[in-house]
Amino acid sequence: MSKVSATPAALDLIAEIVADHGPVLFHQSGGCCDGSSPMCYAQGDFRVGERDVKLGEIGGAPFYISASQAEAWAHTDLIIDVVPGRGGMFSLDNGREKRFLTRSEICSI
Repeated sequence: MSKVSATPAALDLIAEIVADHGPVLFHQSGGCCDGSSPMCYAQGDFRVGERDVKLGEIGGAPFYISASQAEAWAHTDLIIDVVPGRGGMFSLDNGREKRFLTRSEICSI
């Protein structure tokens, strides 16, 4: 069972980015600056760490999270959405005047 899903708007933006850049992947690090913004990279442009956890796929793209964040959010389902704004500096949503945003929902345990 996947712990991550995407809204229709997020799926549309993923399709737009894939059309421009080819296959992508996502990483949610929980960092201080873009903590609620999952980063979108062309596959091969980001090295997934051996402690990163794959939560599932959205729009055909694998979605990873750091092990510490996976543990902290163990009882939470992540929902990837799109809002107006600029994406992270190295994220492929940057420059499109819309960006990915992680929302969460407590799942049943």
